[in-house]
Amino acid sequence: MNNQVIFDKDLISRYDCSGPRYTSYPTAVQFNTDYGPEDYYEWADNSNDDPIPTPLSLYLHIPFCDTICYYCGCSKIVTKDKDKAPAYVELLKKEIALQGKLFDKTRPVVQIHWGGGTPTFLDNETIGDIFDCMRQHFTIPEGDDGEFGIEVDPRTVDEERIAFLRSVGFNRISFGVQDFDPDVQEAVNRVHTKEQIVKVIEAARKNDFHSINIDLMYGLPKQTLASFEKTIQSTIEASPDRLAVYNYAHMPEMFKPQRRINDEDLPKAEEKLQILQMTIEKLQQAGYAYIGMDHFAKQTDDLTKAQQQGTLHRNFQGYSTHADCDTVAMGITAISRIGDNYSQNVRTVEDYKASIEQGKIPVFRGIELEADDILRREIINQLMCNNQLNIKAIEERWGFDFKKYFASALPALNRMVEDGLIIMDKQHIEVTPSGRLLARIISMEFDRYLKKDLLQKRYSKVI
Repeated sequence: MNNQVIFDKDLISRYDCSGPRYTSYPTAVQFNTDYGPEDYYEWADNSNDDPIPTPLSLYLHIPFCDTICYYCGCSKIVTKDKDKAPAYVELLKKEIALQGKLFDKTRPVVQIHWGGGTPTFLDNETIGDIFDCMRQHFTIPEGDDGEFGIEVDPRTVDEERIAFLRSVGFNRISFGVQDFDPDVQEAVNRVHTKEQIVKVIEAARKNDFHSINIDLMYGLPKQTLASFEKTIQSTIEASPDRLAVYNYAHMPEMFKPQRRINDEDLPKAEEKLQILQMTIEKLQQAGYAYIGMDHFAKQTDDLTKAQQQGTLHRNFQGYSTHADCDTVAMGITAISRIGDNYSQNVRTVEDYKASIEQGKIPVFRGIELEADDILRREIINQLMCNNQLNIKAIEERWGFDFKKYFASALPALNRMVEDGLIIMDKQHIEVTPSGRLLARIISMEFDRYLKKDLLQKRYSKVI
């Protein structure tokens, strides 16, 4: 498969609009509160009874940050008081125990991800304690074959802490950098030095982390084409295995911290497009494959290999090589996927505490997928992850006529063929290199909920 993408400004100007990121389908907008934890228990029990139960992926949400980043739209608790963490950690460990009872011990954990917030807000002893708790209540195989990742604020770690994270069991690490430019860092209240970043990356490499990721963000205040080109060059020199270059969506009406950003400091739309074009060109010249959405990876990385093999998957943590996992997500706001169902934990620590102290899984909303949802999810996943859809194979598997079932989408798909976004015949849809930046737009044609959602202005712009 061709992992290259072509930046076509004309296509982007014609097709760029607001839309979902499709970390799930249906998206979280469709989750409802018509049921409680009992439904989750039923889903978990049913998943154990599958003829071949799937492995497990564990996600833990650590919401604490000691400073506020002005661009942030994540679920977080901003505090410099480290004494606020232990009470939450005790609740999290109790949830781990509750969740562990629901899943057959023959189901191995093949993937772990800690996100936030800032997981490294916690001290080493606490991190080790939580990891031991996971090992106690889930089957985490010995050895180093699983994908066990943690998101790290580079300001919270040094070489010694990096070594500790590796020793406790993490083998993948992601550093939130956003931008190397001091003026941009000051404007978003996330200040660090290039030397800090280089040092922790070198420490991760020295300690044999399997994969090192850097997160960047374009469209931030004070950014220019020239300044971000220097950031990209610094990133290439640091040589991470993967990197994500996120589009900053300025939505101060939804995210209070963004109100501290001056609108006049943001790059104009034209310059923002130039920044994206430069980023894509520089990274591809440096040997990085464009995975999709905001993500790039070296040709030797597992994400690239999975995409080439047509096995890449997308979940709430982004792109994944483990398509066959049930995801057990723990902590406030965390979203699980068990079988063909999604569920989300409560949003506040107060509600979380109330549920856990009653011995209940803290689920407050979710959705049980219908057959139509599952079909559309498969199509969207193939287009978003693997840039193609085998129409004939999916017709045979589902026993339906693709063009009749999706007749309402055909006029838009045909226009996309004419404009060069896709190639389509009776048996295949293939996303072209020019269409890959707009894969979300293509996928939106298969989303039966979207029209109502767009009217409610729930989404940011695609580019």
